[in-house]
Amino acid sequence: MPTAPTVTVSQLKEDLILCLSGEWRTFCLPEIKHKLSALKLPQESKVVIDLSSVDFLDTASAYLLKKFLKKLKRLKISYKIKEGSPTIMATFHMVNEFTPSPEPRTEQTSRFSLIFLLNFLGKMALEPLKTLLEALSFLGEVTIGMIKILIHPRRLRFITLVDLIHKVGASALPIVGLISFLIGVVLVYQGADQLRRFGAEIFTINLLAVSALRELGILLTAIVVAGRSGSAYTAQLGFMKLNQEIDALHVLGIDPIEVLVVPRILALLIVLPLLTFFADIMALIGGGIATYFLIGVGPDDFAKHLLLSIGEWTFWTGIIKAPVFAFFIGLVACFEGLRVSGGAESVGKHTTQSVVEGIFLVIIFDAAFSILFSVLGI
Repeated sequence: MPTAPTVTVSQLKEDLILCLSGEWRTFCLPEIKHKLSALKLPQESKVVIDLSSVDFLDTASAYLLKKFLKKLKRLKISYKIKEGSPTIMATFHMVNEFTPSPEPRTEQTSRFSLIFLLNFLGKMALEPLKTLLEALSFLGEVTIGMIKILIHPRRLRFITLVDLIHKVGASALPIVGLISFLIGVVLVYQGADQLRRFGAEIFTINLLAVSALRELGILLTAIVVAGRSGSAYTAQLGFMKLNQEIDALHVLGIDPIEVLVVPRILALLIVLPLLTFFADIMALIGGGIATYFLIGVGPDDFAKHLLLSIGEWTFWTGIIKAPVFAFFIGLVACFEGLRVSGGAESVGKHTTQSVVEGIFLVIIFDAAFSILFSVLGI
């Protein structure tokens, strides 16, 4: 059994001898603290602290002894150390000579000061630039990953791609079809109400065809995919990042871009044009039904007028946009997912950013395509 720590006080001529003995261990700290604080030493006396009888001294007990020596200095009591075994003295000197570095002083800046304002504006300016550079680097990595798969198609995980196509495409058919159908109905009702004033209700079919096929079909489908599949991509990759599954792939020598990112983007590239075509058909069906009840145009007349109103590029201008929108929706979703760090709050933050940035890019590129098609005359 360990020997209990003891403190014995004796007088030798003008000196007070404090003889420490026993084993000074962490679990005895309350007892050690009590014995040291109970010592009543006269001011300006001379004390000899004898460590020769100490059998064991750990760092916690040595720290209490260091605090006791500081107390003696405050009371102007001079002391000398009678050394014990080399092990005991090594521990004592290590603790006694240790001086923790002071915490750096941080100046409190007022939230309304000029320095705070400049600091805030600097961060607001540099943060988007930093994100843009990271996104460009990520775009390069994805491009390299796609080139590798084009050169070596066997590197593509076909089963994963088919599963993603099912989740992104087939599972999205109901919501995309319902939204497109209702948009077709709304376009006919709103268009017919305005054109009736000029006696041109029949041109509602032209309005429906051009609006659905050129713009609304692809735009609404891309927004639904960005909110549905883009957020799912971000959340999946984010939790994989938190669970250190991405790090495990690096350790195994597997490129996460090639395994996780490229199949997801390829799935969107395949699915979004098909979903756009389905959305166009559902919008026309919804518009045709609304036209029958509102204007009285039968299915045969509707089909004939629809064929006359569709130009050479009316359908393809919408479909051409789909792969571009798909690529950037998948790119943003995977990029934000791999930026997740910390915890669940970060997953929510980057998922929101993914949806917002994806929809923003879809609208930006849609406007750019509109200007391009207008310049080309198509």
